[in-house]
Amino acid sequence: MLINTTPKSQKEQLLEVSVFLFLIVPSMVLSFFVIRQGSLGFVFTAFSVILRDLALVSLILFFIWRNGEPLEQLGWNFKNGWKDVALGIALFLPMFFAAGLLDHALQAAGLSAPATPMPSFLEARGRAELLLAFFLVVLVAIVEETIFRGYLLLRFRGVNLSPPWAAALSGVIFSLGHGYEGTSGVVTVGTMGLVFAVIYLWRKSLVAPMVMHFLQDFTGIVLAPLLGLK
Repeated sequence: MLINTTPKSQKEQLLEVSVFLFLIVPSMVLSFFVIRQGSLGFVFTAFSVILRDLALVSLILFFIWRNGEPLEQLGWNFKNGWKDVALGIALFLPMFFAAGLLDHALQAAGLSAPATPMPSFLEARGRAELLLAFFLVVLVAIVEETIFRGYLLLRFRGVNLSPPWAAALSGVIFSLGHGYEGTSGVVTVGTMGLVFAVIYLWRKSLVAPMVMHFLQDFTGIVLAPLLGLK
């Protein structure tokens, strides 16, 4: 089957990404109004996130296939895979501590802190839930980097946004889904998203950002409960 390889116009790319953002942004904004201690459990939330993320990445892959674009344009470039894995591991610790310092500084400046205790839907308990949590953080790292760095940067740049503005806008949108972490957490997550975007633009691969994203979520969702830190 022949695939159309004609570059899409700015208008077509703007329409496509606008439809995609309409699908994801309203539900992400609801994170600012989430009930802190409701009836939602971790298992229900994890499966909801998994199904949502698989649906979104399937939609993106359909767009890419329909447009005849190579997967490398999404950042799925594994030419320097092991080097990028090592880079992601090496950059994780400084980013982790810097994000913690930034979060504390923002709270000291008056921005709101995350809910205490954390919402029950973020807490994995027992071996089965921790195994599900591990699968969740792997999937989320792959899918969210594909969405917020790979796809959105590709489309934002396709409508003539400069790389810095595209990276900043993708970071803002990325942060919207973390309203339950307080305004300090939202700003911190947005900053982390900007860092991921800079690394992606530098390496032209999502491998290092995926590794960093995975380690960040793994530390908070899997490792912390195992160590009794939650």
